[in-house]
Amino acid sequence: MKTVLTILGTRPEAIKLAPVLHELARRRDVFRSKVCVTGQHRELLEPMLEFFGIEPDYDLRVMRRNQPLAALTARLLSALDPVLAQLKPDWIVIQGDTTSVLAGALGAYYRGCRVAHVEAGLRTDNKYSPFPEELNRRVASVLADAHFAPTARAVRNLRREGIPGATICLSGNTVVDALHWAVQRVKRHPPAWPDDVPGLSKERRLILVTGHRRENFGAGLEQICRALRDIADELPDAELVYPVHLNPNVRGPVRRLLGGHPRIHLARPVAYPVMVALLRRAWLVMTDSGGIQEEAPTFGVPCLVMRDTTERPEGIRQGVAKLVGANRRHIVAAVRRLAQDSRAYARMATGGNPYGDGQAARRIVDWLETGA
Repeated sequence: MKTVLTILGTRPEAIKLAPVLHELARRRDVFRSKVCVTGQHRELLEPMLEFFGIEPDYDLRVMRRNQPLAALTARLLSALDPVLAQLKPDWIVIQGDTTSVLAGALGAYYRGCRVAHVEAGLRTDNKYSPFPEELNRRVASVLADAHFAPTARAVRNLRREGIPGATICLSGNTVVDALHWAVQRVKRHPPAWPDDVPGLSKERRLILVTGHRRENFGAGLEQICRALRDIADELPDAELVYPVHLNPNVRGPVRRLLGGHPRIHLARPVAYPVMVALLRRAWLVMTDSGGIQEEAPTFGVPCLVMRDTTERPEGIRQGVAKLVGANRRHIVAAVRRLAQDSRAYARMATGGNPYGDGQAARRIVDWLETGA
């Protein structure tokens, strides 16, 4: 029997690793599956664990208010090492590009544990954008022993960097698996609507906004907020919902610049089923986040990416997403065009999802069972 320790610390990691954990649980005769949460997103993580039915075996509780990256990384490595020493797992499973991923890969390497990297091979080729996620991914790729790439482009990125082909699996992205599972759950059990997202008018176009990227802190986030206010003023038939990240570097400027507008709803971070319900209703997604770029095409919702680069260029190439930067003028112009040009909107809405087919977790666990 193989012991697998899955490490996760953030809300996106919980969403994207839940399908893998469900698949591991279905194969109890092959795998002894354990879960370690780092607590990197404490308030955002726990509802995800509950929704997906994930019970952690270890909780590192490393997060501190306004903690520098160096302190977080050091605390993660120190807290994780005793777990690895005690459990001696055959595989460590990590996902994506967080500090938990960096520390998980490095800690596993120090202890001689094999590392399986889910969502491997995404690149912008600019180590400062996104910061620090781009470098976290690159370091994880150097340390990993199995690379589960979501797209053919990600496979090419890994091969270009000299990663042996025998260690790479083109799996698709587990976020699509999670989304399919969640949609069925939401249909059976509609989520309770949060009180800070009021009854949204079916007569208005819903614009769903997410934004918390570290490199946009300061001037970039101010540009984004001013653009959002311009859009709300210019489009009287639009209604914006912005679940605001708890980080004070986000919450402060967002509430200062956008608070009080009658058609901009600044909500607390919403539960995943509520986010799925919002995505299903949305006319447009505006984001500097990662995972929602992969989710929106499933529902035929155009996505404007408020960053200068993206490690998910497949959506850009397929025409379902567009880079607009953290630039007030560019953001407003892009929304104006979609509002005024029905053909431009239709092209983005009907491009399909290039990120997966809902079978990624099965492929990943098949590989861990038979290819490892």
